[in-house]
Amino acid sequence: MKDSDLTHLIIGAAIEIHRNLGPGLLEAVYEECLARELTLLNIPFERQKSIPLVYKDIKLECGYRLDFLVAGRVVVEIKSIEAIAPIHESVMLTYLRLSEKPLGLLINFNVPVLKDGIRRYVWHYQEKDNAETLSNAKDRREENPVTSTKASTKLSTAAEGN
Repeated sequence: MKDSDLTHLIIGAAIEIHRNLGPGLLEAVYEECLARELTLLNIPFERQKSIPLVYKDIKLECGYRLDFLVAGRVVVEIKSIEAIAPIHESVMLTYLRLSEKPLGLLINFNVPVLKDGIRRYVWHYQEKDNAETLSNAKDRREENPVTSTKASTKLSTAAEGN
């Protein structure tokens, strides 16, 4: 399954929850419901996944936990807050960096229309589960060699639905 299809299914599950429950509940309720929806969709996930911090070759268990790691590729953080603040975005980017995962969804259920509460994050993105795309990209590189320079860190965020 392509990453875009996977995120589409996750967002669809979140929308289903929001349609049924609406805003104003605790994060734990939405987390439990999302786990149920992902199970019904047969999408593998891990809840409250611990991610270590490595500092000077020492692995530190600092208590960083992802709400969800879906299909081993997408970090999903659940919120039920008035508004997403810059600190929430910073935490998501830190989780992506520490977990070495390329995609993240920050979903704030405490909004009247859920699409206004969804943010998608991309960190050093490479399609992971689409062999044809990877093969085609490799073929294009071989056909059109380009002098490469050391890539700088690329980071993009985009609000889902905009």
